[in-house]
Amino acid sequence: MSIEFKISNQYLRSNRKKGFVSFISGVSIVGLALGIMTLITVLSVMNGFHKELRDRVLSTISHSYISGYNGSVKNWQQLQAKIEKHPQVVNASPYIQKYALINNSFGAQGISVRGIVPELEKNTSAVMGKIKSGSATLNKSSILIGAGLASKLGTEIGDKITLITPQLSSNILGVQPKFKRFTITGIFDAGVAEYDNNLAFIQLHQTQLLYAMKGKVSGIRLKVDDIFNAKKITREVVKNIGSEQYYGVDWSQQKANFIQALNLEKQMIGVILSLIIAVATFNVVSMMIMVVTNKKADIAILRTIGMTPKRIVKIFFYQGISIGIIGIIVGVIFGIALALNIEEVVGVIELLLGFEFFPKDVFYINSFPSEIHLSDVLIVVISAFILVVIAAIYPAKRAGKLQISEVLNYE
Repeated sequence: MSIEFKISNQYLRSNRKKGFVSFISGVSIVGLALGIMTLITVLSVMNGFHKELRDRVLSTISHSYISGYNGSVKNWQQLQAKIEKHPQVVNASPYIQKYALINNSFGAQGISVRGIVPELEKNTSAVMGKIKSGSATLNKSSILIGAGLASKLGTEIGDKITLITPQLSSNILGVQPKFKRFTITGIFDAGVAEYDNNLAFIQLHQTQLLYAMKGKVSGIRLKVDDIFNAKKITREVVKNIGSEQYYGVDWSQQKANFIQALNLEKQMIGVILSLIIAVATFNVVSMMIMVVTNKKADIAILRTIGMTPKRIVKIFFYQGISIGIIGIIVGVIFGIALALNIEEVVGVIELLLGFEFFPKDVFYINSFPSEIHLSDVLIVVISAFILVVIAAIYPAKRAGKLQISEVLNYE
């Protein structure tokens, strides 16, 4: 251990007992620690929210889908068998996605209709497991609708509704849209308003009849073993089955704007909260200037016994770095601890204040999910350390430029 580091460490310990300078040192450490703790906690909570939203969206749109360039797929059973041969494809299911008008005695609303095979759909979609009331069983005259749609139409399990399609048919009454009466056998709650308010499921065969798609489907939905590798897997699947006939779209492409918005939000909040750390490092600069002023006599003595200005600079630079490292370590420890226990902490705060931050009847996500990413912690730590290094340079150089004669004249 160098003599410069020993002296800086001695100054750091002794300052704790010396009035105002000691207080400023403590404030600098606490401010830096609070900034880092806040940033780590907020980023972790945002990661948790992003994961929750991503999982809810993926429960309805699947990891990826394969479709034909003409908008439909023939012989889907054989195509599905080829797709499932890929080692990273966990499950696959056919679907037909169309638009329709749903109507009952209380009104009408335009919706998206998805024709499915329930036994296969449950392997690629989590919606089948989010039935709020009724069951996920589908027959030729049953329909599943979202909780928001059921509320808008004032319907419940067992009620009849009419599904009117844009497909035209000719009969003795003339040309008119195809329609069919269905019985609501299940109401699902996906947790995403876009789907709960505008999506309905019916049997695949009934969809083929209503939309004149005999033997055809819109595409094949896939569930893969690694959602973050879905694009690569989808590309490989398309290559295996024939890229001249089919194309694939993964979840990141389907919801590109949604994902970009989430990432931009996280980045902007991270930048804004980083200002807290920047302010804390300015406190380090102020504190170190006061320490240098307080130690002028010591600096003069050290210079007199032969210590060079460069070594004086090292003493105060090491002291500034030590204060920064202490603040960073404390901030990381408390930040990770708070992120891991944010639910309990928020629960206590809600109990003390007497209200809920996210009421269940207002928000789809009524908790504080948290997910710590090592990359986020490392970025915060490295950024804070760089700022501390920059903050420690000026006061240290100022200490090295002190003139011995001027100091001794006043001592």
